[in-house]
This record gives sequence, structure tokens and C-alpha cells, in this order.
Amino acid sequence: MAHYALLDENNVVVQVITGKDETDTSHDWEQYYGEFHKLTCKRTSYNTYGNQHQFGGQPFRGNYAGIGGTYDSIRNVFIGKKPFNSWVLNETTLLWEAPIPIPNDSQTIRYYWDENSVQWKSKDNHGSN
Repeated sequence: MAHYALLDENNVVVQVITGKDETDTSHDWEQYYGEFHKLTCKRTSYNTYGNQHQFGGQPFRGNYAGIGGTYDSIRNVFIGKKPFNSWVLNETTLLWEAPIPIPNDSQTIRYYWDENSVQWKSKDNHGSN
């Protein structure tokens, strides 16, 4: 089975469906599903993330399409929904990244992104900041 992303007029993914495999050449399945749903349709690969194929194959369209993400028709790739305004797109992986790397330490501290201060903040295992 193959997966197909249905796009609105702004190339935002509004639905992802399972459909006929791309090896079934009896139809142009992107066109078929697009006409059926009255939306633009693009095939997406469940096995592609971060512009890498998880089994070593050829990555297809950058990332598996997710609802709220976008299809970039110039690059022919799917890009996930931007999680925070300050984050930037990594042009190699096609994933959003914080403007500063998450701290890499040996402590048992978890971090979360604080958009107001544009930095990583720690949260200990007891839930305090």
C-alpha cells in the first residue's frame, strides 16, 4: 500500500490516506485520488524522515507528510508544521530545528523549548523548573 497526502489550495496537508501502490500503473493514482477528493494529491513515503529512507532506500519527498505540514512544490518535498516561530529549517534534513542546540549533558534533566525566552529550559524529574 502507498500513502497519499491531500493538499489544500495553499499546499497544506489536510489528510493522508492509504491507497494503491505506485507499482499499480493502471491509473495515475495522484490524479485519481486528487480528482476523487477534489484536492491536490501527492504520494508520500511512510519510510522517509529527515530526508533519509529508514531502510537505506531512496528517500522520497523529504519526509512523510503530516497534517498541518506543507508540500514545497519547488523542491518536491514535504516539510512538517513549524513547531515554533524561532525555529529554522535544516535544508539537508528538511526538519525544523531550534536556533540553539539542546544541551548535551550527562545529567538526568529533561529540556523543553521556551519560545518566550528563545532557549532550552530544564525540567527535573519532579516537575519543577
